[in-house]
This record gives sequence, C-alpha cells and structure tokens, in this order.
Amino acid sequence: MDGQKWSLGFISLAFLFITCSSAELLIQQVTGGRGTEINSSYSLEANLGVTRVFRDGRPSSKILTIAAYSVIKGRPEYYESFAFEAAGYKWMEETESLPYGWEVNVDLKLFVHNPKQHKYLVVTDGAVKRFNAAKKEWGYGQLISLATFQNTNQGYIVQNACSFGAEIFIVKPAEQQEKVTFISNPPNNVFTWKVLRFSSLEDKFYYSDEFLVGDKILVRFNPKGDGDGRPHALPIYLYAQGFRPNAVATTTWGAVNLRLKNQRGSNHRQLYSAAWYPVRSDYGVGVNNIILMKDLKDTSKGYLVNDAIVFEAEIVKVSVTNIVPA
Repeated sequence: MDGQKWSLGFISLAFLFITCSSAELLIQQVTGGRGTEINSSYSLEANLGVTRVFRDGRPSSKILTIAAYSVIKGRPEYYESFAFEAAGYKWMEETESLPYGWEVNVDLKLFVHNPKQHKYLVVTDGAVKRFNAAKKEWGYGQLISLATFQNTNQGYIVQNACSFGAEIFIVKPAEQQEKVTFISNPPNNVFTWKVLRFSSLEDKFYYSDEFLVGDKILVRFNPKGDGDGRPHALPIYLYAQGFRPNAVATTTWGAVNLRLKNQRGSNHRQLYSAAWYPVRSDYGVGVNNIILMKDLKDTSKGYLVNDAIVFEAEIVKVSVTNIVPA
C-alpha cells in the first residue's frame, strides 16, 4: 500500500453486539457443559457456522473497555469507538477517499474479555469478510447472550467494567503458486553406465556420473553386495542428487526402470521404481538383489562380459516444479 493509511468502515465495537444478541449461547455450552470451568487449552463450540473459543492471548488489533457498564445498561443506542489502525488501515472512518472499486478482504475475530478466568471469548465464523463500498460493516449479531454476559458469576463484568476487542488480518490473494507437473518419457531419459574391471572393484559403493533429467540423478552400487543381499547379490540404487541451476529445491517424483543389461541378448534384469525423492541427497531407491552373484559371474548368462557390467536407468516419468503466477 506504499505506506498509505486507508480508511475503512467497520462495525462499532461493544454494545451493538450485545443488544442485538438474542440466542442463549451459554458459557456452559461453550465449555462443553462444565459450568464456568475453563481449561488452559482452547474450548470450542460451533453454532450456526460461528465458532466460539476461549484463549489466553489478548486481541492484537483493538481493545475497548467500558468502566461503568451500569450507567449505559439497557440503552438502545450503541457506543462507537474512535478510529484505530490495524493491518495497515484505519477503521471506522469514512471511505470517500478510497479509489473506485476498492475492496479489502479480512479474517475477523471479535472478543469478549472474561477477567475472572483471565481469558478471552473469541468469536469468528472462519469466513473472509469482504469490505467494499456496498458493505462497510461486518460483525456477529449473536456475540454472546445478554443473560450470560450480565450474570456476574460468569465473570464478564467485574467491578462494573467490561472489555471487548477485535483482531483483523488482511487476506491478500497469493500472487504466485508452486506448480508441480509430471513429464512422461522426458528428453534424454536413458542413461547407460558401463562399469569396467568389475573383479578388481573394492568393497564400497561406486557412483555413476551425474545425468540430468529434471534434477540431477545418479546410480550407485556396491560390487560386494548390500543389506540382506550381501554378499550373495548385486545391489543397484537411484539417487536424486542436488538440483539443476535455478530449479525449485523441493521433493521430486521419479519413476524409473533400473536395469542390469544382458550384453548378449534381451534378457535384462529390470526393476521398476516410483517414489518421491526428498530434498536431501542421501535418499535412494532400488534393490539389494538385482542379480545373484553366482548368476552374474556365470559368463554364459551374458551379464558379466570381459569383466564389465552395464547398468541402465530409464526415467519414464519425472516431476518438475516451477513458481508461476497464481
């Protein structure tokens, strides 16, 4: 708003709420039938879409205290507080200075203080209030029943004083959204990794070069086995490793065919995996037994040829996240 304090209409705080209230919404209802006992946690009761909650914290936008309630008790007029600033606007002032077509959306909560319990009764309906030239006032006609409010045993009037409040949050539409799309068979989606001198590899995990499909993805394996497959089977895993330049660093969906290639035919060992890869780079999916070691080392089967094996990763679907206008 460039620092400008605009003025908006707002329903008058205090006695308009009370004198218009006719429903007997007793505090016993609000607190679940436990009389005036109130737990430290929130107590909640919904009535006709309106929610009533007890909380410890005072309202953040406005507090109005009437120090001598008996003087004005029963009067048909309502008290109107002075204009106050909240959420960058002035409330309860004329709106003629606002531009044509002005509109402000508000999440509104109204309060009644219960000093006996050291809590506030918070009233809201969860709906966004749209202030504009046609609708300059919002509130709740049944904030609390007069019978409950005026019963001194309930604790809302103490030493002939009572307090009310308001909490105003401006609801601004999001200008951007995080959009996740899924690409099937993306370009350059097949990566082949030939591992040479297999028999001389150490007992550790080896990593392929990085290959880019949406995000950086790589394959790793341990020639001596891993987990339950160790030392009788060969593992293979796919990792999402880092992010492409200017990418949105978020969870990535990857669906992949992981293969140990048969170099003498089409009888490949294949695993299909689909999973969300988190932002961290230490999470991978795969198996610890793509092939048994005895079958791998049987050169007649065609998986280990000239002391080399061939892995292949085919990305069949990958997610891409972008920040776009809402």
